[in-house]
Amino acid sequence: MIPDTHIFIFESAMQKQVIIIICSTLICLSLGAQLPDTSKYSSLDPYYFHLQYLKEDSVLLIDVRQGFEYRANRIRDAVNMPFSSYLEIMSDTLPKYYALFLYCTDDYRSSRACEICYDLGYRKVYNLKGGLIAWRREGYPLEKKRIRKKDMPAFK
Repeated sequence: MIPDTHIFIFESAMQKQVIIIICSTLICLSLGAQLPDTSKYSSLDPYYFHLQYLKEDSVLLIDVRQGFEYRANRIRDAVNMPFSSYLEIMSDTLPKYYALFLYCTDDYRSSRACEICYDLGYRKVYNLKGGLIAWRREGYPLEKKRIRKKDMPAFK
């Protein structure tokens, strides 16, 4: 017959092991659920946005604002693609290895457009955090030469 103190010690040790197993399982599950890159795109402040743009080989700088906004001012070399209809056309012609750099006035529209680009198969997608407001605040230049509507590139 086993004395009561030995049973108590045995039960206490079992409880500790069960607690350790449960905690270990929870930790492993929480680490396994985290993916190394859970974001569909990178949202970069103006400095890092510009730096990353310069580092990439095959890039497209996309202004997702409306045409009248684009004609007034824009980042140099940007192409105007006001939101989803043009983005879907672009995905049919532009290779998926291109790095896409998107911006708008305050980054609301561009962040939504970044998600669409990711869903269309692009994996190097960058959003200008704070949009043109942050770009101007940081002192980066804008092209302000007015573009006539008929001189804008047409996407059909």
